[in-house]
Amino acid sequence: MVRYALFAAASVAFLLNTNPALASNDIKLLQQQIAAMKQDYEQRILALETGLIKAQQAAQSTTIITPLAKSNNPARRQNNFNPTISFVLDGRYTSLSNASDDYHLPGFALNDEAGLDQAGFSVGESELVISSNVDDRFYAEATLAFSGDEMSVEEVFFQTLNLADGLTLKAGRFFSDIGYLNAQHAHVWDFADAPLIYRGLFGNQLSNDGLQATYIVPSDIFFQLGLELANGDSFPAARNREGVGSWSAFINIGDDIGIEHSWQLGLNHWQAGHINQRSSEGLVDAYAFSGKSRINGIDWVYKWAPNGNPKNRHLKLQFEYFERQEKGQINLLTNTADFNGKQSGWYAQAVYKFLPAWRSALRFDSLDSDNDGSNLPLLADAGLLTYGHTPQRLSAMLEWIPSEFSRIRLQLNHDKSYNDTDNQLFLQYTFAIGSHTGHSY
Repeated sequence: MVRYALFAAASVAFLLNTNPALASNDIKLLQQQIAAMKQDYEQRILALETGLIKAQQAAQSTTIITPLAKSNNPARRQNNFNPTISFVLDGRYTSLSNASDDYHLPGFALNDEAGLDQAGFSVGESELVISSNVDDRFYAEATLAFSGDEMSVEEVFFQTLNLADGLTLKAGRFFSDIGYLNAQHAHVWDFADAPLIYRGLFGNQLSNDGLQATYIVPSDIFFQLGLELANGDSFPAARNREGVGSWSAFINIGDDIGIEHSWQLGLNHWQAGHINQRSSEGLVDAYAFSGKSRINGIDWVYKWAPNGNPKNRHLKLQFEYFERQEKGQINLLTNTADFNGKQSGWYAQAVYKFLPAWRSALRFDSLDSDNDGSNLPLLADAGLLTYGHTPQRLSAMLEWIPSEFSRIRLQLNHDKSYNDTDNQLFLQYTFAIGSHTGHSY
């Protein structure tokens, strides 16, 4: 456009110099054409500048999640003030070689949610999620879980936005961020069931009613610090207390290695100092534990994708280890015994996406315990003695994922949780309807 204006100006100068008798109306016509081109040029520049400003504003209101990043403000991925509603449908067919009512983990206290599904067809845990930005300072989310004919509040919390650089507060009911897997909803897991150590320590997942604070440290690598304060009402704690009944802390660090590799390492701690009558299922009858409990853990994740693009091929290696120490009293029927227990366990898994719509995976679980007390027969009735048995399990999974909203999964477990080996088969379907938030690293 500039060259046209210069050409017109040069033409006027040439005509004036070579033809002094040029009519004045012709000169005015050329001047009008130059003015029109100048105005059109300025309007185009203004339109480009306006478009650039809008694009910058849009970029500032959207959080882009890289393969490694773990945003403190996931809510920014939503429409600013329009509620996002989604429903995740989960169902399965289960085949077991042993009766599900016989399931137990020697050496571990299990709550009523840590058992196996009934054999045959069933509706798994489906979820209804409603979320939205409340305003420019807060985000809120509610997740209702449907299992069979029962409904429960899985998560309901608010989270701060733009509070401070790297700092985020969350309050309400939410899954704890200790460990790698715990904060993820069940439909995101790479297997149809929880690792054995999660089943034994947390009753599949640790939930909090309380407050969480996380801070991402400004650094060249991903470095996150977190602290959670809870009322201590959820397993493995028990009974709501005034004030803080349990607390947890975690550290996550990670980085990219080139464009194809990334990793993340986590260190975790959970503690409850005044557990009162925590109910668990024993071999003879339900029993209760009162005392102190603390859990330490470590998790590690590695991901690889050719050229940094996981669409066609993708490998993920995942490992977690937890150790719990408890000291207090066991109450079973009318008997009481002092208890000093130590339980630990780990799992390792590899997930490989070998085609755009196909993934396969292997997982191995192993548990150990060293429990002691003043009344060993009572501990045996409670299922807290192992008699030398080490619970282990090997799982294999194959799934078809035609899109990010649908999945059909086949899983086989060779489960040696207790003396009678259980061969388990799961055929699972998962469908997501509506807008759904992205998932963390």
